[in-house]
Amino acid sequence: MSRARLGALTIALAALSGAGIGLVAHVALGSAERELTLPQMHGQASWPAGERRAPPFELRDQNGRAVSLPDLRDRPLLITFLDSRCVEQCPIAGRQLGMMLRGMAPADRPALLIVSVDPAGDTPASIRHAMTMWGLAGPYRWHWLRGSKSELAAVWRAYGITEEPASLPLYLIDRRGFERTGYLFPFLPNFVALDLQTLARERV
Repeated sequence: MSRARLGALTIALAALSGAGIGLVAHVALGSAERELTLPQMHGQASWPAGERRAPPFELRDQNGRAVSLPDLRDRPLLITFLDSRCVEQCPIAGRQLGMMLRGMAPADRPALLIVSVDPAGDTPASIRHAMTMWGLAGPYRWHWLRGSKSELAAVWRAYGITEEPASLPLYLIDRRGFERTGYLFPFLPNFVALDLQTLARERV
């Protein structure tokens, strides 16, 4: 699936509510492209190992540290796009991710990259507050990446997201730096956890 198509799917599914509707869209998408079989991964889009390298980028995190994808290849990586001041979808997604990470074995937990979608509003203080409120400030390896609007927009475009993101995509990246599956909010945390366990146990 092309990034443009995933971007179109993002817009379409952002208008829907409820995990049931999202799951129907997933089944419809799968049946249109291939015979309906039980997938290895559970996102709305997925790719075989080694097929789709994650677009590279480098941004600074909440502490001013430069972070790039090769820095984090010792374990699977979860990339998502959030706003620390959001009061609608972001807190729900953040709490789901926090609950999921707390329930996972430490060996299966990914590194977590959150790319800001509010370059003016995401400050170190607002980020710390959001991560604490969402239960994500635990013993996890996480970075909330910030930058100018142009710097962030380049990353948004690389991952098939509109200039002003209206949805909350999640990408799961394996330890070799390849995209393996992508989810759209509302997602099912149990499915995300299962896919992360699969990636954690793959041989490099």
